[in-house]
Amino acid sequence: MNTKPLIDYFNKILPLGDEEKAFVDEVFKERRVKRRQFILEEGEICKLNTFVVEGCFRMYFVDEKGKEHNIQFAVEDWWIGDIGSFHSEEPSKLYIEAIENSVILQISKQDQLDLFINYPKFNQIFRVFTENALVTYQRRVLQNISSTAEERYLDFVKRHPYFFNRISNVQIASFLGVTPEFLSTIRKKIAKS
Repeated sequence: MNTKPLIDYFNKILPLGDEEKAFVDEVFKERRVKRRQFILEEGEICKLNTFVVEGCFRMYFVDEKGKEHNIQFAVEDWWIGDIGSFHSEEPSKLYIEAIENSVILQISKQDQLDLFINYPKFNQIFRVFTENALVTYQRRVLQNISSTAEERYLDFVKRHPYFFNRISNVQIASFLGVTPEFLSTIRKKIAKS
């Protein structure tokens, strides 16, 4: 198992010692996921926190009319999981699906708690990661209530250029809260200007 990408990720926030690295090797489990395979489905309890080593995922909700609403994408060096279900141990309302063949590292809730107790440095690391995620979600909520669809699209392009050859326009449209046709109109308008 190769935990080097995860250890590199942690080291960018706070350098790990040899004992901490060994514990990461012990508690994180590698998993290979095929394109279109789910690592979480609605109704399941999210029992694992997931770090993406390679590949691409989407997390989405399906409304009562059967329409999918993408709420997060994750690529290399990103985390993905239903944090509410993970902590409350209640059934998830979300799906997490691989968009590409992927390699992930996963940790159980108990192992993550042991990580925090045995190696307090990880409390700091995960706090930074959680704060960054909260900032991202707040920005998204503010954009959704105060920006036009075109402004949201331009911001998405600026912040996430690496998604464009990896996720479909339909998925981008869902994430932005517009129809694929409306997204196509926005893209044509931007291309002309």
